[in-house]
This record gives sequence, C-alpha cells and structure tokens, in this order.
Amino acid sequence: MHRLISTFAVAALATTGLGISVALAEYPEKPVEFVVPFPPGDLEDVLTRMIAEDFQKEYGVAAAVINKPSDGGPFPGAAEVAVAPADGYTIGSFVVGIPVVGPQVGIPELNPDPFEPLGIFVTYPFVMASAKNSGINTMEDLKGTDDKALGHFGSFLIPTQVSFALAKQMGFEWGSEAAFDALDCNTLASGDVDVINTTLQLILPCLDDVNVLASITGDRISKTPDAPTVGELDPSLAIALWNGLFVHKDTPQDVRDKIVAVAQKTVMSERAQAVAANTGAQIYWVDSADAAAQIEKDIATTAAIEKMLAN
Repeated sequence: MHRLISTFAVAALATTGLGISVALAEYPEKPVEFVVPFPPGDLEDVLTRMIAEDFQKEYGVAAAVINKPSDGGPFPGAAEVAVAPADGYTIGSFVVGIPVVGPQVGIPELNPDPFEPLGIFVTYPFVMASAKNSGINTMEDLKGTDDKALGHFGSFLIPTQVSFALAKQMGFEWGSEAAFDALDCNTLASGDVDVINTTLQLILPCLDDVNVLASITGDRISKTPDAPTVGELDPSLAIALWNGLFVHKDTPQDVRDKIVAVAQKTVMSERAQAVAANTGAQIYWVDSADAAAQIEKDIATTAAIEKMLAN
C-alpha cells in the first residue's frame, strides 16, 4: 500500500510539474506563421517576409509567410486565421478591407470581427493617372465631362469606390468603367481608358509620360509630391489602402508585445525604408490603439461613400 501511494504521489508530482512547465513555456516555442491572403510579390508580402525573417532571428524559431490567395479575395484566408488558436502562432497580415468590409461579406468566421490590430505598417501608393497626351492634367480637367473611361482592379475595392465618389463630388461622371487584370504603362499607351486607378509601382517605368492626378493615400506620395491626395480634394473621402498585422482578440498581451517588438523595428529599418524610397509606398508603424481608431474612422468613411453612391 505504501509503495502504491508513493507511486501515485510521484505521478501526481510529475503531472503537476508538467503543468507548470507548460504554463511557464515562453512564447514563441514553435514555428510561427504570418498569413498573407494574397499571392506573393506585392508590398504586404515583401514587408511581411522581412518581419518573419527578423522574428526568426530574434526568437530562434522558424517563422514563415503563408500566402492564401483565393477567388474570394482576402476574406477566406482571413477566415482561416480567425479559427486558428489565439496563441500568436498564426498572425494575419491584412489589408484595410478585412476589418472594414470583412464583417459584411457573409463569412461567419469574420462576423463579428474576430481580430484586433497589432499595428499598421504600409500605405499602398494608389493613384489616379492619365497619359501626358490625354489632355487630362489634373482632376479639375474632368469637371463637366461624361465620356471618360476609368480602368480599375475591381469596382468593389476601396480605391475604386473612392474614384466613383470623387467624380460625383466634383460634378462629373465616368462614361464607362471596367476592371483590368493589369493597369500599367501599356494600358495608358493603348488608349483603352482615359484614367487608370492603379498602384504607382506599375507606372514607374513610364512616369515621365504620365500625369498623376491624385493619390488615394494618407499623405502625398514622395515620388509624386505635386499630386494632391483625394483627401485634400475632398476631406470626406480621406481614406487609404493600408496593410497591418492582426491577431485574434483573445491573444495574450505578452504575445502581442513580442510580435510588435520585432515588426516595429523591421518596418523602420533601412531595408524597409529602401522599399518605400523605391516604390513610393509609405512604410511606418502605427500602434494598436491608433490602428483601432483608424479602422473606426475608415468604417465611417466607407459607409458614407456607400451612402453617397447609392443616392
């Protein structure tokens, strides 16, 4: 009997010890995934890979970017992050549409919004541009017109919605609009459309032959400092296409802090800022509280735009 009790006691102590060991295990102790719900190669992917590399160096565990593109846009990929354990081992690298539009797209995992931002780190250099020989040199030149064609990446996207709303606010109408797989120098040179809504990266090779009419960004783009932001033209449309890091709302604060410590340092590094200089992107760090405030502001702005376009 004494031997049996001793055996139980040893087992109990072992179990308790194991429990303490698990409870005290420091994050991270296993591989971490940064989920980018887009194909590789764009700014959010490039910068998130930098963050993952630095995370691996800092904490000595494997860290990788997992690309999850789909026909449903970024939302199915975000839903996979939503159902992962809230332990910091699955981190979302999400565009503005995930927290702003995600709860409305009919995916149960995204409504109510399951995420909280760790921070925002990039604004894409989205612009409205025309060919130099088009006779459209500024947005003012479009006033009173109703025959100009707009090319965009999708009518549901925030920059496109802003372009529609700006036309309405400035008193002109797009004669036609269409989505394109690519909107670059060739699009303008071909004359397929009069104005394109695209990212500056795609027209950098022909920037001398292009008029950048306005940028859909928070601040003016460094490579096109004379082009106003849409927010300058109409403050009610001040919104930008940004990307940030997100985790599930139940993720512990100490875990969040460790992710942020690396990400903030990475995006302010020389190599990240070199990307900003080369592309016209705005790369920075906005903390969780300010990011949450930005999301609330963007939700209000997109709701106002939706109402504006419906009338």
